[in-house]
Amino acid sequence: MEDLVSEDPAARPDRADRPVTFRDVFAVREYRAIYTSLLVNWAGDYLSKAAVTVLVYEKTDSVLLSAAALGVSFIPWIIGGTLLSALAERYPYRRVLIVADLARMVPIGLLLVPHVPIWLMLVLVFLASLGMPPTQAARSALLPQLVGREKLATAIAVNQTTTQAAQLFGYLAGATIATVLSPRVALGVDVCTFALSALVIARGIQHRPPARTEAQRTHLLHESGEGIRLVFGRPVLRAIVLMVCLMSMFSVAPEGLAAAWAAEGTDNSTSRGLYQGLIMAAAPIGFVIGGLLLTRLAGADRRDRLVCPLAILSCLALAPAAFSPPLPIVVLLVILSGAAAGGLSPTLNGRFVLMLPHGYRARAFGVVQAGLQLAQFSGIIITGVLADRFRLPLVVGLWSVVGTFVMSYLAVGWPSRRTFARAMEAAAATVPPAPVPPATTPVVPAPAPAPEAAPVRTTSVTPKHP
Repeated sequence: MEDLVSEDPAARPDRADRPVTFRDVFAVREYRAIYTSLLVNWAGDYLSKAAVTVLVYEKTDSVLLSAAALGVSFIPWIIGGTLLSALAERYPYRRVLIVADLARMVPIGLLLVPHVPIWLMLVLVFLASLGMPPTQAARSALLPQLVGREKLATAIAVNQTTTQAAQLFGYLAGATIATVLSPRVALGVDVCTFALSALVIARGIQHRPPARTEAQRTHLLHESGEGIRLVFGRPVLRAIVLMVCLMSMFSVAPEGLAAAWAAEGTDNSTSRGLYQGLIMAAAPIGFVIGGLLLTRLAGADRRDRLVCPLAILSCLALAPAAFSPPLPIVVLLVILSGAAAGGLSPTLNGRFVLMLPHGYRARAFGVVQAGLQLAQFSGIIITGVLADRFRLPLVVGLWSVVGTFVMSYLAVGWPSRRTFARAMEAAAATVPPAPVPPATTPVVPAPAPAPEAAPVRTTSVTPKHP
């Protein structure tokens, strides 16, 4: 869960008095490499997602299939996200990132072939998406090694903001290019981003040994099972995961139905591409706005109190869609929903990361992402099926009302701040102390041997007796 990390002092016990700035983070050469890779990788991913949904909708005129074209990219996380994330700990993170980028180029490149059947197109999108779990898990686990614990919060904040900005750019550019030029142009750009990402990692990241040695390995299923038991076996972790996943399930509908929603709202192809991109990008826009505003303007106590109200608002904001508002109003509603999600994300992510025992970060990341992708996939497919039979705006509005009730139910049993604090203290106790380098004495070079001299005759002096 690579979201904005809370600026709560409790979430950064080892920070110095001077706050870590963006300049401090970007001063780390390897971080600049991982950041560049993330930027081009995510922009290309969302650009291709927008292009594929347009391509499928143009060929089939089916809301369900266009939604499935986006939803199929979530399946690898659902069926093997935890396994693939655990696999990333068995090999050097640098190698995992490079191999995954190069492997994903192939199926995306095959989408450029003319007249690819729809079923094969969905299979290729699925194959390309298999590289996402190990890539994101390796990047998440590698980041603390690059910047250290002191700069980690700021680095994650930069990554999350960049991810949302890349999503915004990718959706807008992908939908516009796909409708005005050709979806295959957008897909060709995505292929280039994978090659660029692999090159940046190869040149900018040093080799490091894998996180788990052969002696530490058990069975891959057992290792991933440990991560699942940890996340869902602890009430504080489970509460956060359920809120994040269910909130995403009930607020993701506009993203999955954007192509059909824009087509129903306007007949102009240029306007249709613009509104599809705006609807898909509205949630990331709101997420960045909400995260930055709440982090800067509200203190830790107020952010804690706003978690549950914001979770409810993230779903409730989309309920007016049931009345079929104009497309500009739809964009504003989605922005509001995204702002609510972005406002609570810093607090939830900061708590979650700091409540993880030592050695579980990559696996816990895989579990959360698998649950998140399953929730988003379910939301997109369910609303896609319903929108094929009923009015699309009505489906989104009523789906959001159901989500509002679900969020209200979770808010009733939300753990107290003291409960979270105790869990963070327990997790901090599992972190081994940093190794103390052995004391060394400066090495003084031995003096050069003196040249040999002639023997000196000595005279024995004896004391005089009285």
